[in-house]
Amino acid sequence: MKSKFPYSKEVQLAFKHEPPGRWMAKFPQGAIRLNSGYPDPRLVPSEEIKGAMARLLEEEKDLPLHYIGSPRIPQLEKFICQRMAERGAPTANEELLVTSGACQAIDLVARVLLDEEAVVAIESPTYMEALEIFQNYTDKYISIPIDENGMKTEKLEEILAERKRKGEALPRILYTIPTFQNPTGTTLSLERRKHLLKLAEQFDFLIMEDDAYGELGFAEKPQLLKALDAGERVIYIGSFSKVVAPGMRIGWAAGPKELIEVLGWFKKDLGHPFAQSTLSAYLETIDFDSHLKKLVSVYEAKARVMVEALEEFMPESAAWFMPSGGYFLWLQIPGVDTAELLSKAHEAGFVYVPGRFFFLDQQEGLEFLRLSFSYTSEENIREGIRLLGQILDAN
Repeated sequence: MKSKFPYSKEVQLAFKHEPPGRWMAKFPQGAIRLNSGYPDPRLVPSEEIKGAMARLLEEEKDLPLHYIGSPRIPQLEKFICQRMAERGAPTANEELLVTSGACQAIDLVARVLLDEEAVVAIESPTYMEALEIFQNYTDKYISIPIDENGMKTEKLEEILAERKRKGEALPRILYTIPTFQNPTGTTLSLERRKHLLKLAEQFDFLIMEDDAYGELGFAEKPQLLKALDAGERVIYIGSFSKVVAPGMRIGWAAGPKELIEVLGWFKKDLGHPFAQSTLSAYLETIDFDSHLKKLVSVYEAKARVMVEALEEFMPESAAWFMPSGGYFLWLQIPGVDTAELLSKAHEAGFVYVPGRFFFLDQQEGLEFLRLSFSYTSEENIREGIRLLGQILDAN
């Protein structure tokens, strides 16, 4: 039946694809959640945030509950700018826009810079929600494969050179998660980071650096693309979701002043004054580096348990990337359709995300699945992997 609503071209384009969130399959209550890209519940500082909120309202009364919000909001922006500087990417206040999580930042950049003629370059596989966002604006993509050192920038160069030779459109934006990537957990090598920036200059495209997991490195943290960028090619996307609490919905975009100003024009929600004020009050009370060390210690131990369980319970044909930070491990099981296997996993009492949702061409992801070690306990991680091995043995 024809719709009576005069939907925009963007909405009509979005309707060509699966509804957002299709990857979030329902699963049995009590199942071991190896699918959840959530913080460990024990590491979400609920009591500290409760205290910060009480102190905020005691000191400022109704101010944080108004549209304009608390005087602590500029302190939050200052904290972010200082953190960016400490990581080698000094950022002025006018080069920063605080957003409702990283997804709003990605959507704002897409809304401002993309249209139905624009080409987007993406890693393959990539973060499924970013892919869902881009599909609202364009259906033109370049996919670049990943190996243990992240995006294959040499393959990207080949693709771009061939497109230029043929007179085909070059990308307007390249979206990447270069550090502890979702879903693969891989990290772009320094050599490839420099190569990617060189290609951005040579072929005239912008880079969207999604750094949601960048603070969660088990060893030395790689240099930000933003820190290596001398040509204002990088739009940096940051988030407090993985290091404080996802429900607060606070992220940011950092980039050239002109672009940040335009993003602000299209951000009409006036921010989240109460959440931002509360987060600022919380950050006043902690040593952020010590907080991060605690997170990293827990996640590194969990990742080790997952890898040891895989070594014990997976068939010899299985392969995975060794995570050096973040939340995820990417597993390949040759000859197995992981989407079809999911129902058996549910029956056994655990859940994961099938790999197909992370690819533009979902057929490329049939043998893959994403496992998260961040949310559930070490005991459940081991048990979930044991159950997976048991199902594979019976298949």
